[in-house]
Amino acid sequence: MSEASLLELAVRCGLVLLFLPFSALDKILGFEGAVRQAQEVFTSRRVASVVLLCGLGIEIFMSLGVVTGIADRACALVIAGYCAATAVLFKRFWAQGDFWAAGDGKGRALFWDFLKNLSLGAGFLLILAGTNGSGVQPFLAHPLASSHPYSTVNGTR
Repeated sequence: MSEASLLELAVRCGLVLLFLPFSALDKILGFEGAVRQAQEVFTSRRVASVVLLCGLGIEIFMSLGVVTGIADRACALVIAGYCAATAVLFKRFWAQGDFWAAGDGKGRALFWDFLKNLSLGAGFLLILAGTNGSGVQPFLAHPLASSHPYSTVNGTR
């Protein structure tokens, strides 16, 4: 594997590191606590459990897709959407009522978490689009195709 491919692998592993293994493992080992947290948004235990299991599936399977390069652009898009959805659903800084209050309120802390989620999602969109947008057209033409991130083309990778 070339140096460029190793760097690409390291970047992709870094992007998914939050989800796989840490967040996924946390959901598995602390399932009851995660369900209670999800019930803050989805009051029904059944709905909260289903949402949590969907999130767990996204964290595991989409992360594996990003790292392995299998349907990586589609997987990156799903994770980007997941980041945005979790920001809006669980990092509701606007609902705390203390965002503009002096000192460090819960709203201000959630605001930074909200922005971190959106920023991470934007990082995943770079896998789909590339830094110059050249990945958008291939994705639209074949959404489930691999971008072949570790392939050697003319010895450049």
